[in-house]
Parts: sequence; C-alpha cells; structure tokens
Amino acid sequence: MNFLIDTFNRFSDFYVWTNKISDSRTRGWLLVDTPWPTLMYTAVYLAIVWLGPKLMRDRKPFALTWALIPYNFAMAGLNAFIAFELFIASTRLSYSYVCQPVGKSASIDEMRITRAVWWYYFSKLIEFCDTFFFILRKKNNQLTFLHVYHHSTMFSLWWIGVKWVPSGSTFLPAMVNSCIHVVMYTYYALAAMGPRIAKYLWWKKYLTIMQLIQFTTALVMGINGIRTGCDFPLWMQYALVIYMMSFIVLFGNFYVQAYIDRHLNQGKKKAAVQNGCAKKNGLVNGGLHHSVAKKHL
Repeated sequence: MNFLIDTFNRFSDFYVWTNKISDSRTRGWLLVDTPWPTLMYTAVYLAIVWLGPKLMRDRKPFALTWALIPYNFAMAGLNAFIAFELFIASTRLSYSYVCQPVGKSASIDEMRITRAVWWYYFSKLIEFCDTFFFILRKKNNQLTFLHVYHHSTMFSLWWIGVKWVPSGSTFLPAMVNSCIHVVMYTYYALAAMGPRIAKYLWWKKYLTIMQLIQFTTALVMGINGIRTGCDFPLWMQYALVIYMMSFIVLFGNFYVQAYIDRHLNQGKKKAAVQNGCAKKNGLVNGGLHHSVAKKHL
C-alpha cells in the first residue's frame, strides 16, 4: 500500500513539474492544459474503430458523397492555411530548417506560429472523421493497423508538441505535413466525385512517396539534431527518430504491398493469360494441320 501511495505521489509531483515547464503561450487554450480531453477523444476513437464495423455488419453502406466532397475540400483548405501561416511567419523570423531553438517570445510572428501549431494539433482530431467515413461506407479494408496507428498517435503526440514546444523546429514537420495533406485531401475530394473524375487520378501512389520522403527527411533532421546538440529538447529528438522509423517501416510496407507486389502479380497474371492463349492457339493450329494432312491422305 505504501508503495502505491509513494508511486502516486511521485507521479503527481512529476505532473505538477511538467506543467510548470510547459509553454506559457498556450496555457488556457482549448484542449491544451491537461491530457485528459486528448486521451478521452483518442479512447472514444479506438472504441468506435472496434465497435463501428460490428454495428455496420448487417447494414447497407452509406454513400456519403454529400459529406465527403465538402469535408475533404475543407480539410485541404485548413491544411493550406496552416502551411501558409507557418511558412510566412517562419520566413519573417528567419527560422532555420536544420535546427531552430524554441522561442519564448510573444511577438506577432511567434504567436502566429504557435496558433498554427495548435490548429495543426486540432486538425488531427478532425481527421478522425476519415476513419468514421470508412466505417459508415463499410470500407473495412481501409481500417488497417497503419491507418489507426497513424490517426490515434498523431493527435496525442501533437498535444505534447503544442503544450511544450509550439514553436522552434516544431514548425517544419507541421508545415511539410500540411502541404502533403493539401494534395491528399484534394485527391480524396476529387475521387469522391465519381468515376468520371476518378479515372484521371493516376497520381495516388505519389502521395505515399511524398510521405515516405517526408518521414525520411524528419528522421535525418532528428538524428542530426542529436548529433550536433541542437538546442531543442533532446527527449523530443529521440521521440521523433523512433516515431519516424515506425512510419517509414509501416508506410514502406504499404507501398510495397499496394504498388510493387500488385504490379508484379498483375504481370504474372498477364503472362499466364498470354501463355494460356499461346498453348490454346497451338492446340487449335495443331489440330487444324492434322485435319488438313489427314484429308489429303
């Protein structure tokens, strides 16, 4: 019993200490002060992922075209706003793309970056709708470990970012990822318009390539920060490296399965069909030659 009380007191003291060193500029902002709202929404998200497909099992899928098109265009617009704000403010402040310490200034441009990082964090909550749409449309093949891992962890980890490091080097991954999401959500919006538009959307696989480049760049950035002693929280540098490695493995595996393996399998099927046709033609021609020879005899 004493051990449990001692552990609780240590945890409580640690929690109070972490709150004291959090960034004062985001204190009092929506969802930021305590982790409980973020953890609660993440738990609800995971519960829906588990329960949703079961509830939809005997129901017809919803089309949801009326919601998908405006939702995806709105998300593209939100990400464009975030990327624009981060780019303009970081350029004015001459932020480094290699190593940028966390500033504590409340200047106009620093607060512009801080607000954009909060919007980026909040957008991860809105992105839970991606999964809910999959469930309602019975696209259960899209509910992969990669998809659920990506959505649930990004929301939680960016709460840490907006609470402790809402500026400095934090701006770069948020800005780059927002740019990619502009392209991604635009693609989804166009795809939701139906086959007449979807047939022109040949560039889906390049979204995954862009994401892999982004993760690799962030990994290199984290390793370089550790190596050079960048004046940015060291524990966050290590967290970035580990997190990016997990994404590179998962997205890389998805790319191999979705594009390389599929392409190879299609090639094998095509070759098998051609070989089958060749054998069939050989038998037909052979039979024809045999009949002609027999007739002449």
